[in-house]
Amino acid sequence: MKILLLEDDQLLNNAIHKFLTLKGHMVESFRDGNSAIDAIIQKSYDLLILDINVPNLNGLTLFEQIKEKKIEIHTIFISAIIDIEDISRAFDLGCHDYLKKPFHLKELELRIEKLLQSNYIPNTHVRLSQNYSLDMENELLTFKGEAQTLSERHLKIMILLANNRNRVVDYSLFQEYAWDGMEVEIPTIRTEINRLKKLLKEDIICNIRNMGYMIKKPTS
Repeated sequence: MKILLLEDDQLLNNAIHKFLTLKGHMVESFRDGNSAIDAIIQKSYDLLILDINVPNLNGLTLFEQIKEKKIEIHTIFISAIIDIEDISRAFDLGCHDYLKKPFHLKELELRIEKLLQSNYIPNTHVRLSQNYSLDMENELLTFKGEAQTLSERHLKIMILLANNRNRVVDYSLFQEYAWDGMEVEIPTIRTEINRLKKLLKEDIICNIRNMGYMIKKPTS
């Protein structure tokens, strides 16, 4: 799992980063809200772990801003704050869990595992455009209700993009998911995605120059 960690306490940041990395997760750490939100907009993450009281842009405001941008990512807040209004605001905005500091790192791991088991993929049927939909449970792409035949790799690319709508999927994620961790060159990934785009009846995959690809959420 690719995790973004926002925690301004250097010792705690390092401890969480090391612990989750040893558990097999990919972790990117930040200590201020501005740099964290820039990364969220530009990259793809499976989970956000956000402290509330951090420099420049606090965790709650950051979460509110990504919600306004229609970016949906599972989120766990961690904070020493015990103000019930802040906790209520976090859940009202759509966070999935809350941990009060200090906490045991094993507890954080359990919360992550529970989140994965309960609702890691929030929607099994995802609308990609006016006519395209992806049935996540059955791994089936449809156009105007008709099933579309895709190769296994093209289907993996579509699933990855659908799970990260409105976010740029970088080349490393394509390598990890669509190529099963194989070290393939970026031109190879581009060529395969261009083949997929030619098969589609609508131009729904956007090339974000020097960054990767994305599918935008339909506006209606």
